[in-house]
Amino acid sequence: MDYIKARTYIDESHRFGGEMGLEAITCLLEKLGNPHEALQFIHIAGTNGKGSVGAYLAAVLQEAGYRIGRFISPTLYEYRERIQINGVYIEEEAFGRLMDPVVKAIGELEEEHKPLPSPFEIETAISFLYYKEKNCDFVLLECGMGGKTDATNVIRNTKLAVITSISMDHMEYLGNTLGEIAGQKAGIIKPGSRVVTCRQEKEAMDVIERESKKLGCPLYVGDKTEAELVTADLDHMVFRYQKETYTIHLAGSHQLENAVLALAGIRALQDTGYQISGEQIRSGMEKARWNGRFTILKKDPYLVVDGAHNPDAARKLQESLRMYFPDREFVFLMGVFRDKQYEAIAERMAPMAREIIAMETPDNPRALPAKELGEVLCRYKTPKQVYVAGSLEEALQLGMKLAGKEDVIVAFGSLSFIGDLTKLSENLE
Repeated sequence: MDYIKARTYIDESHRFGGEMGLEAITCLLEKLGNPHEALQFIHIAGTNGKGSVGAYLAAVLQEAGYRIGRFISPTLYEYRERIQINGVYIEEEAFGRLMDPVVKAIGELEEEHKPLPSPFEIETAISFLYYKEKNCDFVLLECGMGGKTDATNVIRNTKLAVITSISMDHMEYLGNTLGEIAGQKAGIIKPGSRVVTCRQEKEAMDVIERESKKLGCPLYVGDKTEAELVTADLDHMVFRYQKETYTIHLAGSHQLENAVLALAGIRALQDTGYQISGEQIRSGMEKARWNGRFTILKKDPYLVVDGAHNPDAARKLQESLRMYFPDREFVFLMGVFRDKQYEAIAERMAPMAREIIAMETPDNPRALPAKELGEVLCRYKTPKQVYVAGSLEEALQLGMKLAGKEDVIVAFGSLSFIGDLTKLSENLE
């Protein structure tokens, strides 16, 4: 099957439904010979920070000579970004070719009246076939949502179960308390794995500690309070941690927490017997890149994009803006999905802006209409300070018009529009 037909098939597979749970992905992988059983995984769950922590881990392990597959969700710039090895996206030819056995398997499942996979489950299966074909040493596997019932949790050979910062998000699926959500995230812990997390809220930490102990898994905690920040600007951050000095180039106040968590993960792998030197760790951390998370797209005025789409991520974005731009004024571009806690995000962020532009995330049925978002924002700003844009392009042009050279334009609220906004920014004068 060629690439275009494969993509079309996946788009049309939404008709299969796709309930949370492992039955459909298990049936599909059995038909495919269980390719995931030949792989070793670093499984990453959490509310915020999965991609950044994965970027640090991948860069260090690549520096140490390991072949690293990454399964990323969601993607920002290109569809094939979700399946990559050592930073190189899956080839269109390989994607189409590996779709053939998947389509055959789905046909057999349909005939047998067994559960049929969702688009995400199909992509997960293709990634396993690809990583096995390419003999990856590790696969860094990001959960799509939650953990326990996420399709990625079909795996068994989990070397590291990494749980990033946990906060309130996807409550309709994961639970209404931090403990319930943590229970879903901790569902990725498997017997024989090592568990790595950051310092969590007590309610979440108790769940992770309890689950680790129950399954006999060593628990490593990367605690940012044990790190000393030496210097930080938009280009780099230098910090000391456990008698070593590290330089990273991912911007944002929260990156210290993500970096320390990744370092705890590397220590856990070293304790398992994997050979990773101090120099490889320092070099890998410095080489790590992860665009779309507090990323500077242009200067004069500064244009910042950030995927903050829940209250905790908004809090971290606010902290970063205050750290890097303490004396500047802000023009915000905000677009968000209807099923997110957009009122809480607006309440936190809107007072910080001089003007704020409501926009609709393009081409997504979950998008909150810009007019509705504008009405929410007017609770925190005067009507003259709130604008409603008819498109992403209009929002960006208006933001550039409103901002002076010393101001900062910040686009946030969803990861879904960052790729499009990045392309639009490249055409700005």
